[in-house]
Amino acid sequence: MNKYSVFPQKTVHDSSFDAALIASMVLLVGLGLVTLYITSADYAGRMFDNPLYFVKRQALGIAAGLLFLLIFAWIDMDMLRKALPFIVIGIFILCFFPFLPGIGIRRNGASRWIRVPVFSTFQPSEAAKLAVVLFLANLFAKKYDRLDDPGVSLYPAAVGVFAFVLVVFLQDDFSTAVFLLITALFMFFIVGVKLHWFAVFILITAALSILFIFDEAYRANRVIAFLKPELDINGLNYQIRVSRRAISAGGFWGQGLGGIQRSNAIPEVQADFIFAGWAEAMGLIGVVLYFILLAFFACRAFSIAFKCPERFRSLCAFGCALIIVLQSLMNIAVVSGAVPATGIPLPFFSSGGSSILITLCLCGVLINVSRYKNSEEENGAVYE
Repeated sequence: MNKYSVFPQKTVHDSSFDAALIASMVLLVGLGLVTLYITSADYAGRMFDNPLYFVKRQALGIAAGLLFLLIFAWIDMDMLRKALPFIVIGIFILCFFPFLPGIGIRRNGASRWIRVPVFSTFQPSEAAKLAVVLFLANLFAKKYDRLDDPGVSLYPAAVGVFAFVLVVFLQDDFSTAVFLLITALFMFFIVGVKLHWFAVFILITAALSILFIFDEAYRANRVIAFLKPELDINGLNYQIRVSRRAISAGGFWGQGLGGIQRSNAIPEVQADFIFAGWAEAMGLIGVVLYFILLAFFACRAFSIAFKCPERFRSLCAFGCALIIVLQSLMNIAVVSGAVPATGIPLPFFSSGGSSILITLCLCGVLINVSRYKNSEEENGAVYE
């Protein structure tokens, strides 16, 4: 039987938040700002004559993100659910804005950004992550008793996911498109979709990923360079090589906050390869500390998801926690050279207003869900 079908559906609103989750979130944001400064100060000073250039931009993104965090933390989830069609469709339409002249911004052959006041740019594909989670959570919560009927539940879910994947891929954002597919796979798995349908979705995901890779020569070259590093096609392994050297240079105790050298040689280190700067500055001790903090955040976030007795809230929390934790692990895998290089940011750390804003939105949903408790458990009842 589906896991969520046996959950009691009565919940009570509680004004208390999960303090441990909030504390871990604050620590991650704080460590992210410190790391951003030590990795970007030299480059920002040379390029913008302001060592705090990226830190100030990130702080602006955090301020906006905290505003949205408060909105998602306080809004009634039933109201949010009623507004979901407008939210999901609105984000889907927003994903086409990068293609509009005068609004969209094209860089290095990719159309991923739009012009917005204050931030200067925004990446709609980041918002697509939240939209996919909310869409699937709502659909699976409504159709939980008909998951065996693909025409009612699975086909609509797959169509919705692939629509977002396609428009993000057209922006030439391969890594985010694949990440959306992987996120959907986990959502399909957690609701208890039958194994043969889950296998079909895996095969489709794998096929699309291969198609996406070989759609552009540079993506195929990245895979070849990863499998055959001695070839180093067009220097595609340069970032990975320097990143691994920076991590190794950190040793056990690290080089200190002002001692990084190798990380500064990584192009745009303040973005996707920022973890290499943290590892070089803080060493193995810092890396272990980060993983402990991320594990604590993950434990609190997934605990909130699995303890919530209401399907929609539980699935929303699971999806939000999954995005942050999985994206963190994927980024570190890239930085350490465990997987081919992809452009995926490290939540809470990487420079970029879009990433930190959506990350804090996801945290807002988690905080919101943590405020709901099982009303029967409050009265001492126990459910099998």
